[in-house]
Amino acid sequence: MKIIVPMAGRGSRLRPHTLTVPKPLVPVAGQPIVHRLVRDIAEIVDEKIEEVAFILGDSAFFGDDVVQSLTELAESLGAKASIYRQLDPLGTGHAIMCAKDSLSGPTVIAYADTLIQATFDLDPAADAVIWVKQVERPEAFGVVKLNEGKEIVELVEKPEHFVSDLAVIGIYYFKEAEDLKTELQNVLDNNIINGGEYQINDGIKGMMAKGKVFKTGEVDQWMDCGNKKVTVETNAQVLKNELAKGNDNVHSSVKLKNSVIVQPCFIGENVELENAIVGPYASIGAGTKITNSVISNSIIQHETSITNSVLKDSMIGSKVAYNCLARDLSLGDYSNINE
Repeated sequence: MKIIVPMAGRGSRLRPHTLTVPKPLVPVAGQPIVHRLVRDIAEIVDEKIEEVAFILGDSAFFGDDVVQSLTELAESLGAKASIYRQLDPLGTGHAIMCAKDSLSGPTVIAYADTLIQATFDLDPAADAVIWVKQVERPEAFGVVKLNEGKEIVELVEKPEHFVSDLAVIGIYYFKEAEDLKTELQNVLDNNIINGGEYQINDGIKGMMAKGKVFKTGEVDQWMDCGNKKVTVETNAQVLKNELAKGNDNVHSSVKLKNSVIVQPCFIGENVELENAIVGPYASIGAGTKITNSVISNSIIQHETSITNSVLKDSMIGSKVAYNCLARDLSLGDYSNINE
């Protein structure tokens, strides 16, 4: 089994946090989004992962440190790491074809701004599976249309009229990725463009036209990391999941002085808490110090100092110094605010 992760985008909706760190490497519940995604997929697939291919943007932003992190991730699963570059933002189909040398055999393709809890029971009659989640506002999503046999017969982007309430979440399985490669090459060769870009959907439609059978896979949880609000919500859900597994995620080196941790939380290595209440649903990165403060439902990255604050529903980067009250805050790396 292979896993292919397109992650070349700059993550503009998550700024300022993605001005210094690629979005897939922003930590959620103490672990970079893409690390958690790949490990979750490897766990639910329950098959040996032979290769993990990452499709990055230019090396100026996705540099050697990113490549090293992703290589270590793949190797931790006993898999080969392959690194590809998408230098022009020409769409999902184009991104996947940047990794065409890895498009063979059973393959999962997963976009790196989504986390899931799901099962991986594959219908042997299916040539491919598209994971979906039932949503209340299907007009805001790309959805699938099913026939009476529960096969996917159409993909509709943001339908004006009701088609179904099963939204595509950006995770796909192909029994033979070479089939997708063939159809996406046709998309590129014939300049088939939608929304100004080459889309994976047009490759999938080509497979359907040739009789390939697509089925749905359903997720128990679909957790988005597209912007600050939903990333904080995802952090809370992941922490709930971790606690349900019996993981309290408080490092043994944490120093507490007249402080309380309210689970679920993630508290990283060498964090100092003094006269503080942290949690529930707080993730605090390594080396951070929190003094005279109350922090809940928030993500604070590493080596940051928070003093005299009450923070909720907030997301704060690394190496930040913050001494001020706030209820809902978004600060990028290296910010310094003292009021």
